[in-house]
Amino acid sequence: MIDPAPHRLSVRVYYEDTDFSGLVYHASYLRFMERGRTELLRDLGIFQRALREGPGGGLFFVVRGMTIDFRRPALMDDLVTVETRVAAVAGASADLAQRILRGEDALVTALVKVAAVEGGKARRLPPDVRQKFESALAPAPTA
Repeated sequence: MIDPAPHRLSVRVYYEDTDFSGLVYHASYLRFMERGRTELLRDLGIFQRALREGPGGGLFFVVRGMTIDFRRPALMDDLVTVETRVAAVAGASADLAQRILRGEDALVTALVKVAAVEGGKARRLPPDVRQKFESALAPAPTA
């Protein structure tokens, strides 16, 4: 269980994350956010490899939907923070709100719906996994 404050992960922007203009390429933000979601799960005690290797063909999470707003660009050498918080928990899914910040400035915001899948089909979250997600429910950030 973690504090319901947003999970934070620092990420340095490298040359490989940028495009020809020197700005972070849009798909790089998706990788940064994936790392943020994965580290949130780890801190909650949800280990994806253990779920995947479990009984019944293994449970794993897929991104079912994402809304994303690119507000400002990040630049090479920037140190950005990926904030991830659990916004909602449903039967077979969870909504994760994410922000990528440079200092206090929000560069990218996203709402990501992850769904639990097992054997190629949606599956309800196991009770222990659901409880761990619910333990991290936090209010939305202001402005």
